[in-house]
Amino acid sequence: MKWLIVGALLATGAEAQELGPRPVFPEMDPARVELGQLLFYDPILSGNRNISCGTCHHPRFGTSDGMSLSIGEGGLGLGPDRRIDPSNPPEHRLPRNAPALWNLGATEFTSFFHDGRLEVDPDKPGGIRTPLGAEMVVGFDSVLAAQAMFPVLAGDEMAGHYSENEVSQAVRLGHLSIKGGAWDRIAARVEAIPEYRRAFDAVLGDQTPIQFTDIANVIADFTRVEWRADDSPFDRAMLGGDPLSAQASRGQDLFYGTAGCSTCHSGWLQTDHNFHAIAMPQIGPGKAAPFETHARDTGRMRVTGEISDQYKFLTPSLRNVSQSGPYGHDGAYASLQAVVRHHFDPIAALNAYDPTQAVFHDIQSPDDWRVVADSEELARISAANELTPIALGDDDLSDLVAFLHSLTDTGATAGRLGVPFKVPSGLPVDQ
Repeated sequence: MKWLIVGALLATGAEAQELGPRPVFPEMDPARVELGQLLFYDPILSGNRNISCGTCHHPRFGTSDGMSLSIGEGGLGLGPDRRIDPSNPPEHRLPRNAPALWNLGATEFTSFFHDGRLEVDPDKPGGIRTPLGAEMVVGFDSVLAAQAMFPVLAGDEMAGHYSENEVSQAVRLGHLSIKGGAWDRIAARVEAIPEYRRAFDAVLGDQTPIQFTDIANVIADFTRVEWRADDSPFDRAMLGGDPLSAQASRGQDLFYGTAGCSTCHSGWLQTDHNFHAIAMPQIGPGKAAPFETHARDTGRMRVTGEISDQYKFLTPSLRNVSQSGPYGHDGAYASLQAVVRHHFDPIAALNAYDPTQAVFHDIQSPDDWRVVADSEELARISAANELTPIALGDDDLSDLVAFLHSLTDTGATAGRLGVPFKVPSGLPVDQ
């Protein structure tokens, strides 16, 4: 098979880099994929029927939303133009950047969210580890499907504020997967729409009751197909097609050589699926415990409880990275150039961080900059840093960025099915 010799072909850097097997994407039933597309863009899944999955994961913004920190419930508009709704502002700013969805359908992706709090774990019920409990994984086809439950059950993301609607009320009371809970309420909405009932008849069987997990499963099938991005100039060059440009080739040499990027950004999708501390500046409220307003964001440590995991976050895949800024777990850097430069000397970059590099909406809080002004917290973030400074200049930076652009699959950026003009609920679709 062709991929078996790719490692030998990739000898243009300081040393050959073994990429391993090509990513595996399971085949999907087209009827399930098309149904998942409609549900992905339908606001019917949100408590107040005003937000869809596509609001914060839109192809116009590289399957993210073009903002450092998203506005879910309590927002109006799309992407960087999204603003706080003055008549119903959010209770809290969302603490982390909306991650891109590229290639999450590949079987090698087993951890989800910046801290990996949802992940494959053969020792757990259903083979999935989740902070929400064992009963919350029953019925999902995969961990990719299970991750769909998190945004719809989060008040500031999709569920809505307490007492605003029946879904948010169930969430606040902790009634999630129980009979009559939030899952049932969302599923009942979908089942009541004749077009969705007919579509689920085709994939589940005639009049089989629609479960929330069925909704999540078809959204996962859509994600696997729609956001597959594995036909970039890099892929074609590595498989014997047209070579990269001279500048991208120099960047590739650096990436797999002197710059050491491939230590973490390894394999065909440029990720080791592991967690690392790289002294990323912390902006926004940080990931807080329930009912806390602001907190230090200690990353993976919040999941494992291990002090050695403090400030570690999941290595992102770099596919279509040129399309999916801002960058970092909290979107601290708006430009690809800025986040690459951060890697040259993370501690120096942390201490010199300029908040204007973030992309925020028109209303900001002094707490957004609390951590970057806290010398003690900066010292703790610095102490956890794993990266050694490297002496690279502006030309090297430009070459590395050119290589990162070569990882963009332009045929995938708009999506294979695209954004539907309308959805069965009749609610507005974010275009």
